[in-house]
Amino acid sequence: MDFGYTAEQEALRSEVRQFIAEHVTPEVVDEMHGGESGRDTSGRRGRGPLVADLFSKIGERGWLGISWPKQYGGQDGDRMSQYIVEEEFSRVGIGVGGGGSGAPAIMAAGTDEQKDYYIPKLISGEFSLALGFTEPSGGADLASLQCRAVKDGDEWVINGQKIYTSGAHTATHFYLMARTDPEAPRHRGISIFLFPMDTPGITVRPLWTIQSDPLAPPGTTYGTARTNETFLENVRVPQSALLGEENMGWYVGAMGLNLDRVGAGRYLMSVRRDEDIVNWVKENKLGDLSLAEEPAVRDKLAELWIEAQVCRLMTMRSMSIVETGGNFTYEGSAEKVWAPEHGVRTAEAISQMLGPYATLLSGSHNALEDGLYAHQLMGAFQSGINHGSVQVMRDQVSRRGLGFPRG
Repeated sequence: MDFGYTAEQEALRSEVRQFIAEHVTPEVVDEMHGGESGRDTSGRRGRGPLVADLFSKIGERGWLGISWPKQYGGQDGDRMSQYIVEEEFSRVGIGVGGGGSGAPAIMAAGTDEQKDYYIPKLISGEFSLALGFTEPSGGADLASLQCRAVKDGDEWVINGQKIYTSGAHTATHFYLMARTDPEAPRHRGISIFLFPMDTPGITVRPLWTIQSDPLAPPGTTYGTARTNETFLENVRVPQSALLGEENMGWYVGAMGLNLDRVGAGRYLMSVRRDEDIVNWVKENKLGDLSLAEEPAVRDKLAELWIEAQVCRLMTMRSMSIVETGGNFTYEGSAEKVWAPEHGVRTAEAISQMLGPYATLLSGSHNALEDGLYAHQLMGAFQSGINHGSVQVMRDQVSRRGLGFPRG
């Protein structure tokens, strides 16, 4: 494997950076994140006009869904080019090209009609999905879910509650996991459904996070001010809303989550702060103290930088397996263990380097980078639970990668 980039790929990166400098204005960023941070109370769904115009310009350059098939709005391009585009846009908080969570599962398990309908709109940003997995009674034990879907003729009637449905107040569609056979074993009898968020019977209520007051600065990993709890009361969806086979939703969902862990967005969640603190230490001082001249700080930064390169190589390995059609089994889970735990170690180390300054939140007098490092520390430990807990991921690595028996 070539661990560097070709001249053509570096030229693409430069082109993307120039585009971002010209078109990703503060107004665009504010519109993009208004609903996610809770600042937007209009109840709108989907993209606002500025973001829609931005995505139109990105699409004109062929940067949306580069590695996705052309018939679904992609470019039939290579995965590395898509990674480069995703990486540069992710650095300014804009997800581009991957279709977001749920899209890989639709591509792998959806009907032709579902792929034709959802994938192009997910790639373009016209559609966005809220993940309805976690429930109040189960936490990380997803297989214990109680939300029920009962067949009634050509429809399904769904009742239950979901929690931590981040983005449900702005998403256009629900990607919901529900129990369809309560008599089956825990991991059986579960199905996944896709349907519009404005379907009658859905109620979305805000859950404000520790990052809401004061608001975390833009770029904070897990700095979202708002998540949600979502209630479903006699929600009727057609049979065509079923994704994959009935009662096989656990496996469809697990496959989709595994594939969704591959890419620049997930990688940057874990290494952005490494880059930030290295740049800050090189250019700034704490009073008269230059951290760049402190041996202990230099050693720790070097150690963290090496760990960050492991994150990058694991991502490259996963992309290579997916692109070449290999058997992608445990690699995404291994990445999900190493990268978030690295992010936690980085957040802790930065707080030790900066001392009391690491406690100053957004808006505080003398806060560094508008409180970025303090807010990052508050959100860091969430990374070990979000999108699958690292304990569960370790179990998957041991069984799928090492062949250990269950339990």
